[in-house]
Amino acid sequence: MAKHDTYDAIVAGAGHNGLTTACYLAKAGLKTLVVEKNDWIGGAAVSRSLIDGWTYSNCSYVCSLLRREIVRDLELPRFGLQVIPYEGGATFTPEGDYFAYMSDHDALRRELARHSPRDADAYDRFSQAVIRQCRFIRPFLLRNAPDPTSLRPRDLSELLFLVKQAHGLGAKELGETLRFWTMSIGDFLDSYFESDLVKAHIAGAGIIGTGLGVYSPGTAYVLLHHYMGDVDGAIGAWGFARGGMGAISNALGAAFEEAGGEIIKGAGVDQFLVRNGKVTGVALENGDEYHAPIVASNMDVKRTFLQHTDRAALPSAFTKAVERFKIRGSSAKLNIALDRLPSFPAAPKGATFLRGDMHCSTTLNELERAYDDWKDGRWSQDPYFDMLIPSQIDPTMAPPGKHMMTVFVQYAPYDLEVDGVRSGENWNDATRKAMADCVLDKIAVACPDIRERVVHAEVRTPWDIEREVGLTEGNIFQGELTFDQLLFNRPVPGYAQYDTPIRGMYIVGSSAHPGGGVMAAPGANAAREILRNIGKGKSMPDFAA
Repeated sequence: MAKHDTYDAIVAGAGHNGLTTACYLAKAGLKTLVVEKNDWIGGAAVSRSLIDGWTYSNCSYVCSLLRREIVRDLELPRFGLQVIPYEGGATFTPEGDYFAYMSDHDALRRELARHSPRDADAYDRFSQAVIRQCRFIRPFLLRNAPDPTSLRPRDLSELLFLVKQAHGLGAKELGETLRFWTMSIGDFLDSYFESDLVKAHIAGAGIIGTGLGVYSPGTAYVLLHHYMGDVDGAIGAWGFARGGMGAISNALGAAFEEAGGEIIKGAGVDQFLVRNGKVTGVALENGDEYHAPIVASNMDVKRTFLQHTDRAALPSAFTKAVERFKIRGSSAKLNIALDRLPSFPAAPKGATFLRGDMHCSTTLNELERAYDDWKDGRWSQDPYFDMLIPSQIDPTMAPPGKHMMTVFVQYAPYDLEVDGVRSGENWNDATRKAMADCVLDKIAVACPDIRERVVHAEVRTPWDIEREVGLTEGNIFQGELTFDQLLFNRPVPGYAQYDTPIRGMYIVGSSAHPGGGVMAAPGANAAREILRNIGKGKSMPDFAA
């Protein structure tokens, strides 16, 4: 017999943003339910054991963007969250050389000078330019995007804040900011550096997770999106969540349940229930129904409105705008269990940069050719990857003496072309293995014995990620982070403040401002908006104050 229970609020999807929203609603005294289609919580921020003894962060894999204001306010360390920073990284060349990135400024300057004395000086200017952009954008992460067409006092106040921030830059810096937000990462790096290897090492942050190439306009901002996080207050630093990225979701889930919230797993949403233009609850795939005057969707905007909402309840202009919202799958993931640490013959013994992110793409043109393959519906034959061995820092992720490797790959299409036909169903055991072989061939540039070390490998294509996690096309940001899809344009102009055309229904995932990554900002911002709308705005901190 189907259940019919009533709550004050329901959150659809137990990804980290949905859990963040749910935490704040429950702490404000709302009887809150989270429904999750999988038998585990976390969405893409999840830790899973697919082979005895090894734990994989099998989707998202590193932590930096998670807002420390939210971590402190929800007391997530009390629920087991510990982020361990890693230092450095490297790009290896087929000739047996490398470029090592190190957090120590003097060591990094010496390494840059080894490749180009000019670039050693240029890096200081580059860093200052990026930090200026970080300082400009960071105050907006935990604020609502203003509606420029609204005369509401709050929107006017937010617009005034935006104008003041822009005015504070000065005419020259404002021009540089507008240029930066719209230019390609390739052009941006070309304006500073001469070493192909240095440019290739930095450029990866501008294309990770996006269906764009290094010379596509807008990718400079994607780099900024990856640089504006922090670990322990160090801007731009990255780290591993001890126990894998699921530790973040598990801490949020524990905080939510301590606040009185309820989570139902293995219960996917079939339909959002709407009556007379107002949301009334959710109908699940198993036939159960739950009712509430507030429903928040952690699913991306396309999945929410094109698959699980009756289009008759939506304005046609809104539906068309959602259809135009760009969510393109471009990334694959390999999670690899290793019998021991692979050898890195080019690296000095005990090199600390091996405990950071490693790459083997050496020129911008090489990265652009990888993008060309993706445009033609193929996985990149000479791919870019971001490779880490987190078990070097967090030994809980592998048995003693053994290791876990995570490899994020650009580019892999959602619709793979085989014999002239593009389809996600063309991803099968044979095509997954063929793509993985391309990646392992490239990894062998850095560690020639990689194949001898592999105990188990999980290959996840955009199609696989969509089916398991629910991200449309496997897009990790729930929508491209291009200038036309930021601030008051994200996800749809007129609905950039987490509200929707359906009264009482909200978008709380990364399709909303300020976008993707394990940040929790969309979830917290949405919760604040929901609570304001029901007269409980003072029950959670205003982080932007």
